[in-house]
Amino acid sequence: MEKTANLAKLESLYTSSLSDRDFRRLSKFIYSECGVNLPEYKKILLESRLHKRIRKLRIQSLKDYCDYLFSPQGMTQELSHLIDAITTNKTDFFREPAQFDYLVQQVLPELISENRAGFLYSLSIWSAGCSSGEEPYTLSMVLEDYSERLHNHSLDYHVLATDVSLGILKIAERAIYDHDQIKPVPLNLRKKYLLKGKGHNKHLIRIVPELRRTVRFKQLNFLDNNYGIPDQVDVVFCRNVIIYFDKVTQEQVLRRICKHLRPGGYLFMGHSETLNQINVPLDQVAPTIYKKNHDSF
Repeated sequence: MEKTANLAKLESLYTSSLSDRDFRRLSKFIYSECGVNLPEYKKILLESRLHKRIRKLRIQSLKDYCDYLFSPQGMTQELSHLIDAITTNKTDFFREPAQFDYLVQQVLPELISENRAGFLYSLSIWSAGCSSGEEPYTLSMVLEDYSERLHNHSLDYHVLATDVSLGILKIAERAIYDHDQIKPVPLNLRKKYLLKGKGHNKHLIRIVPELRRTVRFKQLNFLDNNYGIPDQVDVVFCRNVIIYFDKVTQEQVLRRICKHLRPGGYLFMGHSETLNQINVPLDQVAPTIYKKNHDSF
């Protein structure tokens, strides 16, 4: 009975609520660190995400977690885990397949024809907010398959994949996925670019080394003034990212992204995102797809 009572007491502590003061403190801090806006109605969501952390850390309450987070030790050791906990990492291979069709049928032929991208210089695609890697590896599959279909030519390309979460980047770099996750990948591409696990790993697949080498992963916080990207890129996939920012932050982030996009380059966004009332040098060419004009700012 005493053991049961102690467990119940411990569970009640683990399921404690955030005070209004701690919620405001956390939401303000999260906004300042990574731009994610957490209005009052997301308080329960934040509590749910943090309960997993306090159980793992064996901290007894959310109040104690806040005290730890804002301590010098917490700022050093817990900040990246907090960002991992509050950022959403939903992604799939070949998500929004029409966008990849547009990339192959419209964008790549244009960039090659007009700029000699992939021949005079390495064609560069940036997966901004790459999550667990499905998007950049999809891009690499598409580019490699396109390159193989060019007569007597080989496309020089590379993919930059960035995310604010170090934890999710480690998963992406491993390039190992459950077999159910690869269902959206066309069969012909599965045969060429995916390796099947054996034995107790038979339910897992891994991206082939040739494709893994084409993707470079880098931690990047969209709120940083300097993204540390030395060259301009030809195409940016930044999908379902800015929806977590307020309007002011959205414009700031998109203007920074545009600084790294070549004139005539393309930006692919999510279907729930819009550039209405946002001042950026982009012209819409298709639903969710924009082309950078030659205006400067």
